[in-house]
Amino acid sequence: MPRPSGAERVPTRPRRRPGEQRQQGWICVLSRTRYSSVFSVAMATPRERSLLMSHLVMLLQLLLLLPPLTWSLLPPPPHPAPVHVPALIPRAQTPLVRSRFSARAQLAFTTRCNSSCFHRGEREEQAERLTEKLAFETLYADGSRTLTTVRVEGDEESDGDPRRGGPRAGSRRKRVRRQIYGADGRFNIQGDHFLLDYPFSTAVRISTGCTGVLVSRQHVLTAAHCVHDGKDYVKGARKLRVGFLIPPSINGTHGGLASSKRPLVRWVRVRRTRVPKGWIQGPQEVSMDFDYALLELRWPHRRPFMRLSVTPSSDDLGGNRIHFSGFDSDRSGELVYRFCAVEEESSDLIYQHCDARPGASGSGVYGRVWDNRLERWERKVIGIFSGHQWLEIDGENRDYNVAVRITPLKFAQICYWVHGNRLDCVHD
Repeated sequence: MPRPSGAERVPTRPRRRPGEQRQQGWICVLSRTRYSSVFSVAMATPRERSLLMSHLVMLLQLLLLLPPLTWSLLPPPPHPAPVHVPALIPRAQTPLVRSRFSARAQLAFTTRCNSSCFHRGEREEQAERLTEKLAFETLYADGSRTLTTVRVEGDEESDGDPRRGGPRAGSRRKRVRRQIYGADGRFNIQGDHFLLDYPFSTAVRISTGCTGVLVSRQHVLTAAHCVHDGKDYVKGARKLRVGFLIPPSINGTHGGLASSKRPLVRWVRVRRTRVPKGWIQGPQEVSMDFDYALLELRWPHRRPFMRLSVTPSSDDLGGNRIHFSGFDSDRSGELVYRFCAVEEESSDLIYQHCDARPGASGSGVYGRVWDNRLERWERKVIGIFSGHQWLEIDGENRDYNVAVRITPLKFAQICYWVHGNRLDCVHD
């Protein structure tokens, strides 16, 4: 497959060795009037490094916003058969007691997985058990809750990626700090034109400290652990809000890449929140597999949103690349973009080494997906960034950042939440 355009052209940087405090290497420092001689990073002044990074970010953003001419020349993946999406039909709605909102938001969500849970994915899950996990809870703005049971029709085909046996999320959680791999590959998105342009404009803030992605005129997809810990809703979910960035020039200050004024945030109240029953199993059974939630805004917004898609195999993903933008906690007030290759994949999770920090949870992971109806490559949300996972396989510890795959059943569920009509959800 030809090399994709855009972010994939950004030159890679040497990886930092364990314990190394300073990145050594050679770069070209951009002066005010011309390109200077080649300097060592250690020799460059802080101002020169800052100036260089601002120009690199500007170049990256310009490449991302160029018309996708190169993508239009890419051939479709071999045998692009349409994805079969089963029908999710609601059965009964049961009122629940009001939430106590006693949980604390855990932004650094981490799980551990040993060989037992690693091989758990090889076993087919019983349809009855899976249907139970696809039931969902709805939290309303006044604190009331309901539980909706469902039934599934047309699920004769295997859900998710047919290659079973991949790593699965374990039940034991542990806080770790490492979510950066080698040299930090994240880029701050700055400037009025970039913050309001697609796809960066689809990223929104969640008032509990996470990120979300706009998937309709009135809906935001995020991670379930941003609003619920598996046992109860977090304290901040009582008056949950979604924040839209307003660039400096719009809020009355001078904009542009050189502006030191940070964007303001316009907050919108959430009307109702939906979480799958597969997540609400109690703190000892929390699994990344169902770490997603949908927020319905009180009022529609006017910004572009990104369509959902069933997650394709990485072989059918344009450039084998995933992308996402979020509000990482170590870069307060900034929208941070990153991209990387897919390292591993299971039936429910995407394993990768995209650099991320707490606050990026809930970001919409997107990629270039072939659209059979439009007959072209399209950016679509194919996952939800969840957090970090340690894998202990055959005595070897491996660590990954993890995103939740949108399987056909999960697509049917989220699509029903958005449209309220299963007839609108027969195709991705």
